[in-house]
Amino acid sequence: MQTLDAILSRTSYRGKYDPTPVPREHLQLLLEAGLAAPSGCNKQTTSLIAVNDPDILRQLNALTESKIGQTAPAMILVLTRRIIAYRDRTYFVQDYSAAIENILLAAVSLGYESCWVEGQVTDEDNIGRKMADVLGVPEEYELICYLPIGKAADATRSPKKEPFSERAWFNGFKK
Repeated sequence: MQTLDAILSRTSYRGKYDPTPVPREHLQLLLEAGLAAPSGCNKQTTSLIAVNDPDILRQLNALTESKIGQTAPAMILVLTRRIIAYRDRTYFVQDYSAAIENILLAAVSLGYESCWVEGQVTDEDNIGRKMADVLGVPEEYELICYLPIGKAADATRSPKKEPFSERAWFNGFKK
């Protein structure tokens, strides 16, 4: 699949997954794609864990309140560290966002679906920390989101997008 095809065809998949395992080689490619993302001042604040062990997946899914990805045969968990990159700034949000988008695009190019699941993980109930504890993640890392990975069992649907002319312009705002 060409890069632009992956970008333009990717959607957030929230349906059921086919139980076929994701080969370790594909998970490694997804991890490599995520780690290839740019990071502010090259601080490399993002780390990743791929999980394909059914027992660990059950433990992690039991902690979440979401039905998204419960049937996925694999999951990638995104970790971050809030490292100062420039003056008093840290770019951890930009770093992990770039890594996640790389993973999502690589997943589509390999024929998989996924969804960026973050909100409930970072809420006040500390689900992210609970998931991190299952995986033995040290306290200095924050588990920021997870990405279920697998083949779609249901049809994918593209969301309605606002027209290009209402969101993108040339040489000035709304020109």
